[in-house]
This record gives sequence, structure tokens and C-alpha cells, in this order.
Amino acid sequence: MTAGTRDEDPDLEHLRILPARPRGVRTRSTTDVEFSAFVAEHGDELLRTAWLLCGDTHRAEELTQQALVRTYAAWGRAHDPLAYTRRVLANLRVDTWRRRRREVLTAPEDLPEHARSDEHARTEDRDQLARALALLSPRQRRVVVLRHMVGLPEAEVAAELGVSVGTVKSTASRGLATLRAALARQEETR
Repeated sequence: MTAGTRDEDPDLEHLRILPARPRGVRTRSTTDVEFSAFVAEHGDELLRTAWLLCGDTHRAEELTQQALVRTYAAWGRAHDPLAYTRRVLANLRVDTWRRRRREVLTAPEDLPEHARSDEHARTEDRDQLARALALLSPRQRRVVVLRHMVGLPEAEVAAELGVSVGTVKSTASRGLATLRAALARQEETR
């Protein structure tokens, strides 16, 4: 049998060599596995970041879900998926605010008081944080959350929000001053 007859012989059809997949091309199953691992590792952190950005549990879940959908769609293009997803979260929060033309947050005095004694200290701290963050402007809240609660360097916060490092520094400074004053007032009233 000659080499040319192999392609013509139906009994040897299973020996045909398929063209190799180009390097860097991901299959759907590979993307699904990688993305699932990413969500398992960073999902809670992203949800916490979203909550800090918007101050509402249900809205934070929606923002996180939308950000993960967009991240999945751009999975092959995102060099740093965590940074990409955080930036999408911040952008989605801005888009929501722009659509509504105002912040829709629970007023600090309207936040529910929790009476469970076993989690009282943790709940009280969380409540104080939510009340204080609600006093910040949307830009200040995004900068303070990404810089001081997520722990990103100033340059990375600037890159994620599309602003200069100087803007991050000045916005963080004003935001932290507002938070300090609010937390000091809360301590005085206790």
C-alpha cells in the first residue's frame, strides 16, 4: 500500500491526523475550568468589593454577577482577570449611578440595627462602616474601597478607574478625612 492510498482507503479513515490547534487558542472546556477556578478563588473577595462600592447586599450580588459575565466573555483577552473584574465592577457601579443620576443608598440612620449578641461586635463594626461609606461621594467610595479595603497600590487604582495617580491621592485623602470625622462622631454618640 502506498502513502497516497491511505486517504482513499475507508478502513484507515480513523488514522487520519487532524490539524493541530494553534497555540494560545482556548477550548470552551478549558475556559470553563479556568473561569470556575477563578470564581471559586476570588468570588467572595469580589462580592465584598461590590458591597463596599454600593452599600447594598442585593445590588452587590447583581454587580458581581454582571462583572463575572463580562469577565467570562473577555476571558481570553483579560491578562489579569482579577484586575479586569474589579475594573468592570467599578465601571458598572458608575454606570448605575449615571443611569439613575443620583446615588441610591440606604441612609445611615435607616440601616437596620442587629440584636444578635453572638455577632454583635462584628455587626456593629460593619454597620459603622456602611454608615460611614454612605457619606462618601461615589468617586471617593470607589477610591477608598479599592485603595484601602482591597489593598491596591495607588497606580493600580488609577489604572482601574481611568484617573491619574494624583486624583487617587487627593480623592482618597478627602474620603478618609470624611470617614474619620464620621467614625469619630459615631464614637462620641456611643
